[in-house]
Amino acid sequence: MPETLEAAVTVDPAFRDDVLRGLKQKQPSIPARWLYDRRGSELFDDITRLDAYYPTRVETRIMRDNAAEIAAAAGKGGALIEFGAGSVTKTPLMINALEPDHYVPIDISGDYLRDSAAKLKADHPGLEVDPVEADFTKPFDLPDAIAGLHRVGFFPGSTIGNFVPRSATDLLRSFRDILLDDSMLLIGMDRVKDLDRLRAAYDDPEGVTAAFNKNLLTRINRELDARVDEDAFVHEARWNEMLGRIEMHLVATRDTVMDIEGERFAFAEGDTIHTENSHKYGKRGARTLLLSGGWTPIAEWVDADRDFAFILAEAQPNRFAP
Repeated sequence: MPETLEAAVTVDPAFRDDVLRGLKQKQPSIPARWLYDRRGSELFDDITRLDAYYPTRVETRIMRDNAAEIAAAAGKGGALIEFGAGSVTKTPLMINALEPDHYVPIDISGDYLRDSAAKLKADHPGLEVDPVEADFTKPFDLPDAIAGLHRVGFFPGSTIGNFVPRSATDLLRSFRDILLDDSMLLIGMDRVKDLDRLRAAYDDPEGVTAAFNKNLLTRINRELDARVDEDAFVHEARWNEMLGRIEMHLVATRDTVMDIEGERFAFAEGDTIHTENSHKYGKRGARTLLLSGGWTPIAEWVDADRDFAFILAEAQPNRFAP
């Protein structure tokens, strides 16, 4: 009994609510942010180092090759606010280029966030590091210590592609409100390309992405009062031509039933749980999205093959401010 009570205390109620509500939908789905518990975050770091996963490699090369130009356009010093825990490769590049006085990583995975922040602090002893454990898709407060500092938001990795366009627009508007007037945003956006390359990036032969996706089932079993047969599902990456995105699904390989928090969810063979999207944007689509979200693009850097874009945008004036 004490173990059950402890689990009930530690579970995130938002996780429980999203899982139960998501599995009741016509197309069962669970928000992608719940893929990133500590183990999920570690697996995603492993994904970024795979040969098939081009986005991190290409974006890192863009940053490294254009660091001085990016810093000149974005400005040095001030506060660098990263939406998502610091990447072991990209975040140090931007810290070295922009030389901020203060670095604020924001992430929903508290343990991973604190470990990442501690490592960055150790590697940059003169930098003030102030991690914020929060879901950046919802309202939260930035540290008082950065009040009055020039703010540069950092949203790499094409994470914006995980959101459907309407939600992506809302998220960008939220970033605009959080970062305030005269701020800037550095954002990565993946572009449409050969479908074989896209599928390989999200269904690697090593099986790391499959483990990342299936870890969501492990988390449900661990954190909720659940009985889920994890072996009854396999990972699948699909290209949705109409919506311009890669979709990750957990596909039932046989009839199975999930018992979660006293509720039962039946899956027939072939039924899926939709766990993540990765929208791909053309040049005009990326800029339109930013403009709709309250940001005006002012500079763009791409790789030689134009596979990926790293865009700098400035906050549009808040016309509704007093």
